[in-house]
Amino acid sequence: MAKRALVAMSGGVDSSVAALLTQRQGYEASGVTLKMFNNYEIGIDESLCCSLEDVEDARNVAHSLGIPYYVYNFTEEFKENVIDRFVDAYINGRTPNPCIDCNRFIKFKGLIIRARQLMFDYVVTGHYAIKEWDDTLGRFLLKKAFDETKDQSYVLFSLTQNQLAMTLFPLGGLKKAEVRRVAEENGFINAGKHESQDICFVKNNDYAGFIEMYTGKRFDSGSFVDMGDNVIGGHKGIIRYTIGQRRGLGISSKEPLFVCDIVPKQNKVVLGLESDLFSRTAEASEINLITCDRIESAMRVKAKLRYRQKEQPATVFQTSDDRLHIEFDSPQRAITKGQSIVLYDDEYVVGGGTIV
Repeated sequence: MAKRALVAMSGGVDSSVAALLTQRQGYEASGVTLKMFNNYEIGIDESLCCSLEDVEDARNVAHSLGIPYYVYNFTEEFKENVIDRFVDAYINGRTPNPCIDCNRFIKFKGLIIRARQLMFDYVVTGHYAIKEWDDTLGRFLLKKAFDETKDQSYVLFSLTQNQLAMTLFPLGGLKKAEVRRVAEENGFINAGKHESQDICFVKNNDYAGFIEMYTGKRFDSGSFVDMGDNVIGGHKGIIRYTIGQRRGLGISSKEPLFVCDIVPKQNKVVLGLESDLFSRTAEASEINLITCDRIESAMRVKAKLRYRQKEQPATVFQTSDDRLHIEFDSPQRAITKGQSIVLYDDEYVVGGGTIV
């Protein structure tokens, strides 16, 4: 009997081709779109993600493949684990990564639980990454995608061994251009569909406006201070700033100023020179390790602080069950609380965590 695979279909070209390849590989495939939020609850009059158009595109592709198609309601899980965490982070002076939270708590936790309940053997996504089994380690490994320009291993660092065991990434060995060509050859309605680069529940990247609407609160103005804690101006509410920011400060000075720290309890935003943004160390919690259960001694890695950033040489120490200390070979710009730091050994993801 063929293994059953539940394919997460967003309505985009990647997940559509993932569904096709899953079927071609002999799995009994079904498609599913996850409803993440209700528009009226987040203050928008049109959907930014998983819209009716997206659902219809996914349904159209599923129909063309002759596979069952469903829509699952994950609005409560998404609110609690993604939107609420996003809002809480900004209120407390951190810069969150909601896409990683969505992968951690929704796609590779909630959806896998639902898939198991429905007797599916695998969950399939259109992420560009490669899963491998290592006989020597007795573990599943997560490897960078063949297409380096599309590699999404950074946003998948939180996958556990149990989750990796139940996950398939059919696109890991393909170039994006190949994926679009497959979609065109098979007449998919979304073959030329553009990809969204924005956070799905925030309209026009207006994070502050979204947070004020969502919480029903106005965030008080406060003081800009310099590195010596001297007041040099006024800010418009801490949720409007993030580490490394230069634009929109409204402060005139002889040299360009940047946001170097945010102090929520005192409602202060610390400004400094670009040189003040550089640091050689980072601490991370909410950690997940893939290549091992624990880092027993100092380990050489390459660490990535942002999705689009190149990895940087570093040494990592595990200082407790849920704490990593990372020392970079050279100072890094704007190491930001709330963002994810992901560690690599060559092409493989060692693990990662949230910068604290």
